[in-house]
Amino acid sequence: MAQHRVAYILLWFPEPSQTFVLEEVNTLVRLGLEVRVYALYGPRPPGRIDGMAPVLAPVTHMGAAAVGKMFRSLVNLRRDWGPEAGPFLRQVLCRRWRSLETAGEAFWAGLAGVYLARRCLADGIRHLHAPWADGPATAAWVASRLSGIPFSFSARARDLHPPDGALPEKLAAASLVRTNARANERYLTELAPWGAAKITNIYNGVSLAPRPAPERPWQPPFRLLALGRLVPKKGYDILLAACRRLAQEGFNFHLTLAGDGPQRQRLRRLIEVNGLKDRVSLPGFVPHREVPRLLQEADLFLMPSIIASSGDRDGIPNVIMEALLHEVPVVGSEVSGLPEVIRPGETGWLVRPGDPEALARTVREACSNAAEARRRALAGRDLVAQEFDSVRNYTRLKNLFEGLIG
Repeated sequence: MAQHRVAYILLWFPEPSQTFVLEEVNTLVRLGLEVRVYALYGPRPPGRIDGMAPVLAPVTHMGAAAVGKMFRSLVNLRRDWGPEAGPFLRQVLCRRWRSLETAGEAFWAGLAGVYLARRCLADGIRHLHAPWADGPATAAWVASRLSGIPFSFSARARDLHPPDGALPEKLAAASLVRTNARANERYLTELAPWGAAKITNIYNGVSLAPRPAPERPWQPPFRLLALGRLVPKKGYDILLAACRRLAQEGFNFHLTLAGDGPQRQRLRRLIEVNGLKDRVSLPGFVPHREVPRLLQEADLFLMPSIIASSGDRDGIPNVIMEALLHEVPVVGSEVSGLPEVIRPGETGWLVRPGDPEALARTVREACSNAAEARRRALAGRDLVAQEFDSVRNYTRLKNLFEGLIG
């Protein structure tokens, strides 16, 4: 199997907000691909990843523990890789990054790439893959340039919008670029038409097995659910504005807004200011194993995504597919790849992003007809089963890796 040994390079692994990457790695391992994971940062605390699926691939965590090794790799850069290595590394790191945070991540990733070049050769790696187009792809690019091992990367959401300062060069250097939404495939093809032949779309696989709840009366108070990181692009402030409107109109509902993130305190204040404390619960971080329970208790799932002021936006949030597999009808926004899953009149409801009035109106419409909500949820379940099957989609990815190695 060593001839098909593939390195996955990430910042964190496993990461609670990236269960789809764990599903990808585990499925590839089950399919017979030898995968090794290299995480540029240290391991997450055990409690943070409690309840996630077991990791089937060997994992090397770097972080602070690897600083000494990385420093020695940098000191020996010219000796190990020749006189062109130093100018190349400076070219990678010295550029206009989109933010200070991105610059810091890229600097660490570049240094990690120098260390990984020799480490991956020693480990018998034949192909490097970064599941994100920003820092992980920078590390893979550097390691590939120095070691001669080809690399690829995936492009998903926050790693593309806005793009970092090196994305066109990484597109040029990569052997393969995989997107997980047709919208991203179109975006990259427009950005780099000369690289269209190497850009391919493969949807994510869904990690949760469907466990639909028994049918129950479709009646108020309607149980609404939103689940995700509490960050601006999720549009949860718009959702709370819609909830205020629904409450003013006398609509009987309760919203569970589950997740954690930098907007938690802001959203808590909005709940209080808008008089929604009795109508909105904010339970915080939910372990992945608890997600099926939340979905089984929900009447309607809401994904009010927007394009944040920074340009950040969702790709296709996996939780939408998980909701549909549990036969929960979905209301989402017309952002990025969401319309590829939520098709108006077929598999759910779509609203204009950032419009609380339209969102409130659509929630009322979805809850007004139990039979129609059920029909769209079942159609969505069938679409997810067809388009987002882990074995089918990651078999395609495995075949592409093996073709590049061959």
